[in-house]
Order: sequence, then structure tokens, then C-alpha cells
Amino acid sequence: MRRSSYSPEPDCAIAQSLAVIGDGWELLIVRDVARGVDRFDLLAESLQISRKVLTERLNGLLDSGIVDRTAYQEHPTRYAYHLTSRGKALLPVLVALQDWGDRWLLGDGELTGTNTADDAPAHRVHELTGRRIPPDLLLPATNSDRSDVVARYANATVIFGYPATGRPSPLPANWADIAGTAGCTLENKLFSDRAMEFANAGIAVHGVSTQRPDEQRAFAEAENITHTLLSDTDLTLTAALRLPTFRAGGYERLKRIVLVAAPDRTIAAVRYPVTDIPEAVDWAFNTARRLATG
Repeated sequence: MRRSSYSPEPDCAIAQSLAVIGDGWELLIVRDVARGVDRFDLLAESLQISRKVLTERLNGLLDSGIVDRTAYQEHPTRYAYHLTSRGKALLPVLVALQDWGDRWLLGDGELTGTNTADDAPAHRVHELTGRRIPPDLLLPATNSDRSDVVARYANATVIFGYPATGRPSPLPANWADIAGTAGCTLENKLFSDRAMEFANAGIAVHGVSTQRPDEQRAFAEAENITHTLLSDTDLTLTAALRLPTFRAGGYERLKRIVLVAAPDRTIAAVRYPVTDIPEAVDWAFNTARRLATG
């Protein structure tokens, strides 16, 4: 395993971790590979990094078992990079770092479950338009063990992220005092009430939160929610799309957001911030229907 130029404290896990992932470039490579930027030239372009430095950092990540690679071309051999299980375990660290930066460096330090349209997280998520969701991004689902974020046979997929529902587990103390948190049950019920309308238009609806799968299933049964709920407890989707989060009750929660994806996984439209939930549900249907009908 690669070590940095200094000798870390042998019994300190923080020092040992920084010896492997102590370079900002390495964390940014992990960030981009998680986003589906998996080839050398694409990484160099995304990061604006020299090929020599990128080669060094990729070799270090390979040696540390954080990324692996598979050949997609011969003569010359070219590789696609992907995160190993060890690398995927870093995603919550990246999301927490992003949340800290959004709040304390790009924001005013206020704990909030939303943003204004002028805030940096809003600009970042609107840049998702035209980008593709990484392939085979599977999450635990209420209708199966694991389900793809983008429905395979739908004409369009609506993906709405929400902070948390209060059933079956109680919400954290002072939840209602955090801007943008109220309305998760309402949002789910509004989408569910229009399930036939969405289905008739060939539109799949996926709700996503960072709650556990068993919590989502209990909520869906109690509220008769018909659309699929996906559990992003490992923050795989959150990291892949760099979705905005906030920390409450001990873990990261998604800020309310709506995405519309085409069958080829391209994100066609983004709604953020969501300030009017009924209007956002209307927007999701109308936007997805236009996409579905060409």
C-alpha cells in the first residue's frame, strides 16, 4: 500500500487514512470516478490536471486498492477505472466534505434543508442537465432487493429526492425548524395519487431518501405509496450526482430535488430548489410527458 512522504502515527486511523488519501487530487479522482468519469482522458479533462500527475495519483489509488481498472481497448491498451468496495466506502466521506463546504465555505453556516436559486449548490445541480447518470446504479428498493435508479423500460423517469418521512421512525428534534424539511409525506402522497396518470404516459416515478430500506417499506405500506422508493444509505447516488445534503439526526439527508431522466440516462431537467411541492409534482409530470412524447 502506498504511503505519503511522511511517517504517520501507526495507531491513529486518521493519520493512516491521510497517508493513503491525503492528496486533494486523489479525492477529486474518487469523486469523478463515482460520477462515471472513468477513463484517463476524461479524468484529465475534468480535473484539468497534468497527465503525469494523474498517472501518479491513479497508480497510488490502484496500489491502495481504492480503484481498479479493466481494459476496454487493446493496441494500445486503455483502461476504464472503477471504485472498489474500499473506494465506495469513501463516498460518505466525500458527501460529508461537500456538505461541510456548502454550509461553511460557500454558505453562511446556517443549517438548512434547501437553498436559494443563487446559492452554489443550486448552480451545481442545474449543471447536471445534459449529463448521464452512471450505468446500473442499483439501490435497495421497496419493490425489489435492488433497482436501477433509471427505469429500464419507461419513456422517462422522475427521480425526486426528499429529506425523510416521520413514519415509522420519528424525525430528529427541531426538524420543523430546519428550512425545507416539511412536506415529505405530502410529496410522496401527491406522486402516488397520480400514479395511473404517470404510468399511462410511460413515466416511472422513483422517490429517493437516505433512510433505511425497512423504514421506506414501512412508510410505503402505511401510506399506500405505489411508486418505488430507493434507499441511498450508502450515498452512492448522492455522490454520483453531487446532490445537496444537510446533516440532521446523525446522518446526511437529501435536500428536496426533482430530476427527469431520459431512457438513455441523460438528465433532461432539474427542479431545485423545490419551494412549492404540488407545483413541483405538476412540473415533473409535464416535463416528463414532453420528454416521453418527443
